[in-house]
Amino acid sequence: MREGTAPAIEHGLDGTTTEYHDMAIEGDGVEHLLVQLFTEHWADLTVGPLIEGAAYEIQFAAPPKVTTLDGYLTIDTGAWHFHLCVNDHRGTRSAELARIRRVARAAFFKTEGGSCAPATWGLRLWNGRGEQMITILFPNPHFDEKWERLREPRWEKTELWRELRHRYAGG
Repeated sequence: MREGTAPAIEHGLDGTTTEYHDMAIEGDGVEHLLVQLFTEHWADLTVGPLIEGAAYEIQFAAPPKVTTLDGYLTIDTGAWHFHLCVNDHRGTRSAELARIRRVARAAFFKTEGGSCAPATWGLRLWNGRGEQMITILFPNPHFDEKWERLREPRWEKTELWRELRHRYAGG
């Protein structure tokens, strides 16, 4: 699926429905988006792979250092760091390996019907093998900053997700 097309819908075995809005991955758009997220909005994000059987829900206590080298974006908190291949990578002899490592799909998503929250808003990246690289969760209107459930949703908390989805995925 390409930028600006109808969203893809997935139905999970757990009864969830996820709507994906793909963004273009060619060029440096993914890199620019992630730099913006990790430099300007780091305090509002929860990050990590979210796969069946494992959920890494990492939040930042301080602004991470964000650098790029040979297509890799490094997010460094000082105590720990991670790398994401978000652009062209030349540090391997194999063009196929470089293709596999680089982001092959990036999509904003909204999942409804989960057991933990009525809905979740995020961004997910996959590599050239279709493996999840990272999920970035945006502020959730159903929870406060301490992840305590709110009596009434604060819909303004979805503004950043909506703005970035519109800018990067055209939807």
